[in-house]
Amino acid sequence: MRVWICANKAIARAGMESIIRQATFEIAGSSSNLEALFEFEGVQPDVILLEWLEGDEEFFGELLFDRETVNPAIVVLSDRYRDERIVDLLSMGVRGILPRSATAEEIVSAVAAAAAGLIVLHPDFADWLSVPSFRTQVLPAETTEALTQREIEVLQMLSQGLGNKAIASRLNISDHTVKFHISSIFTKLNASSRTEAVMLGLRQGFIML
Repeated sequence: MRVWICANKAIARAGMESIIRQATFEIAGSSSNLEALFEFEGVQPDVILLEWLEGDEEFFGELLFDRETVNPAIVVLSDRYRDERIVDLLSMGVRGILPRSATAEEIVSAVAAAAAGLIVLHPDFADWLSVPSFRTQVLPAETTEALTQREIEVLQMLSQGLGNKAIASRLNISDHTVKFHISSIFTKLNASSRTEAVMLGLRQGFIML
């Protein structure tokens, strides 16, 4: 497991590096910004562990780096859990969002889960997805029709970042059937994208991490 550490302050980077080393993960690099990734030829981290503080808006742009060159999972540490931009982070491919007060065990578990393709949300952030004002502005209404067991299986695989062909292979069904299930999931959850479907599935308990 190769992890790139990114935080503005050296003391924060040192703390994150200590946690990663104790977990016996390899530190691929450590920097104050993500642009440093491109300064080292051949650096291919599996996960980026990123601290996001007030005023770090440039990180949003940097998260949109060339995914064909470097395609790691991203775990963000932030105290801005009452912020609609957590949805932006998820839509950019962020796999984990934890508060800066997260324990070493929580951080290590999130890094491992993100590398495996899972989405990890700390309860502080998951609770924010249920705040009425947030749901009104960002998320559609709750489903009025229960998902079938097969649809729940497909939704779980969507949360792991699997494409239609991979889902079809795992479930031994056709690509057309996968598309049918995804369409049904979108309709029942009132979702317009895979990201929305996964977030709604997490909030409504259809996805267990």
